Amino acid sequence: MAALAGTFLTTSAVGNREELSDVVNRITPEDTPIYSMIGKESAKSVYPEWEVDELAAPASNVHTEGDEYTYSASSPVERMGNYTQIMRKTWIVSNTQDAIDNAGKAEQIKNLRLKRGIEIRKDTELAIVSNTASVGGATRIMGGLPSWLETNVSRGATGSNGGFDPITKLTVAETTGTQRAFTKTLLDTTMQTAYQSGANVKYLVVSPYVKSVFVTFMSDSNVASFRHSVDGKSKQTIVATADVYEGPFGKITVVPNRVMAASAAVARRAFLIDPDMLAMKTLRKIQDDKSIANTGDAEKGVIIGEHTLKVKNEKGLGVVSDIFGLTAST
Repeated sequence: MAALAGTFLTTSAVGNREELSDVVNRITPEDTPIYSMIGKESAKSVYPEWEVDELAAPASNVHTEGDEYTYSASSPVERMGNYTQIMRKTWIVSNTQDAIDNAGKAEQIKNLRLKRGIEIRKDTELAIVSNTASVGGATRIMGGLPSWLETNVSRGATGSNGGFDPITKLTVAETTGTQRAFTKTLLDTTMQTAYQSGANVKYLVVSPYVKSVFVTFMSDSNVASFRHSVDGKSKQTIVATADVYEGPFGKITVVPNRVMAASAAVARRAFLIDPDMLAMKTLRKIQDDKSIANTGDAEKGVIIGEHTLKVKNEKGLGVVSDIFGLTAST
């Protein structure tokens, strides 16, 4: 039935307040698995360095009774380093905008500050997983994890290692090879290489698509018993969708990383991680720059930090590179 004549309807009203949820849902995910799982250390220069040493390979050790000692020469340790990278996020908000009752308060300063801090964490995660060579000078760039890995690697045809150059004291980006599908064989082979190198990898960090591939081949009846879900109660749990794979060369937790879905260039790797072999060295903590002057009827803000990736020993890590990371063909 139609409304009675003269009924005042909402369609005619002009003073009704719009209803908009006061809860702002951030659709951009905040999880940064590698950054979150590795240790944090302080840095005292823009080029923090560390030393890398290793044991001699096992050898026959038999000697004659009463034999005179002979003495072996000692090899010097390797000295490595990575440049710190400055990251920042900014905003400017009018004082009126900050004062009004805006829906969700998403545009207010305290919320923008939180949002920018989260964005820097995600930018840091992207820098870690990107195939970026280190760069010195005023505009410094930290070498990403792919530029360090040389030993426990699986690459497509024509792919080649980068690595740390002791002469230039810079890392070199890897050369990408022909892409191929991620398989259990590639995973097991790389885990075997890592095991033989003395690595104790605990996590496999992959793009969301590669995680879906892992679920597929791990659902095979011949290998399903080697996979089980993380219960969400262990302190080692990174994300709720992680799986534990008990393979022939150890047990690893398979963790999807949303940041790695940023591009095909980033998604094409599956990282074998031992958190003890990595750290973030911080020269300046991610924090507000208190020196910013507000010169008008608005408040300006800058969140800034400076840090770098420390790869304690690349032999304790691994990568399956040149895999399809976004789709079955990209």
